[in-house]
Amino acid sequence: MTISLCMIVKDEADNLPRCLASVKDCVDEMVVLDTGSQDDTIAIAQAFGARVETATWTQDFAAARNQSLALATGDWILVLDADETLTESGQTLLQQVRTGATIGEQALASVVMITWLRHEVNTDQSPYSEVSRLFRNRADLRFERPYHETVDDSVARLLQAEPHWQVVFWPEVAMSHTGYEADAIAQRDKFQRAQTIMAAYLAEHPHDAYICNKLGALHGSSGDWETGRSLLEKGLADTTADAATLYELHYHLGLAYRDAGLAAIAVDHYQKALAQPVAEILKVGAYLNLGSLHQARQDYASARQAFETAVAAAPDFALAHFNLGIARRGLGDLEGAIAAYERAIAIDPTYAAAHQNLGVALFKLNKMPESIAAFRQAVALYRQTQPAEAERLLQGIRNLGIQPE
Repeated sequence: MTISLCMIVKDEADNLPRCLASVKDCVDEMVVLDTGSQDDTIAIAQAFGARVETATWTQDFAAARNQSLALATGDWILVLDADETLTESGQTLLQQVRTGATIGEQALASVVMITWLRHEVNTDQSPYSEVSRLFRNRADLRFERPYHETVDDSVARLLQAEPHWQVVFWPEVAMSHTGYEADAIAQRDKFQRAQTIMAAYLAEHPHDAYICNKLGALHGSSGDWETGRSLLEKGLADTTADAATLYELHYHLGLAYRDAGLAAIAVDHYQKALAQPVAEILKVGAYLNLGSLHQARQDYASARQAFETAVAAAPDFALAHFNLGIARRGLGDLEGAIAAYERAIAIDPTYAAAHQNLGVALFKLNKMPESIAAFRQAVALYRQTQPAEAERLLQGIRNLGIQPE
């Protein structure tokens, strides 16, 4: 089997080398559609051996994606953005596809699409998402919707018409995404573009739960949860919404009602999100937020249970361990809290708040040398990014009768 990488890009000179380096040995051709770059994007793509074509940008991501698909000659298509890179697991999967091996227990001959996990780097909510980026090269599999475009709808129609095909879920993290790390100006520009495109689409498709969810969440992320909540509630009225969309609708409504100070309604939505039949690793954000709501009302036992479930689902997510430490400390389990903080630090040694809370727990156990060392590390880390927080912490430590420096 052959695989074609299909990308659409614009001014991605900073990101593109990492992306192409991660995939170049795993595909048989690279197709890059440029939509107006003014930097070295085209030259970089060509240096990696990609076929580069240009297109006029029409404010429609699906149209551009489909234009790139039409250029592909491989048996399978892989879609990446420039701010994404394949992990070792993703590379392994592609090699399995190329050799025609089974995927899990499913014969590749009956597989039409493989979904996988994407790691959302440096997000403070949901660290993983499921994406549909690897599918057979067929003219009837095309992207739909001008923003947050997917091939899922066309795949669903194919499965209905030809039920012998299967969609397989690759349960490992196959891709890393750094797009949420963009600077504030880039994020504002992205918001305006996304809002404009999705609002226009929703005006023509008012009952599309998927876009109601994405646009509602977008408004919420910009601080307008009132508009976001209205869109999310509208999305719930779509009786055709799939489990993944329903999970996100309830998850984002949890955020919206928490923002409005209606904790009980937020809890209800998180519980409804968690009831959806999606992979546990995709529910980490809901478990964390539900645990935080329990913690806010000092129900540390329920908080601990939610955080422990999050840790079990995503054992390499530092925030889950940190929150578990907070809940254990609330229950008086200082040794358990220390273990959780230390695990968070092992995953992310630059986690200043984990060092700080570790110092507090050690201080309460009268382990003074270890406590001072943890506080010193927290101060040093805060000074790199939050100098005011470093000074606040120093004063708090001195108030405890400790001279950390």
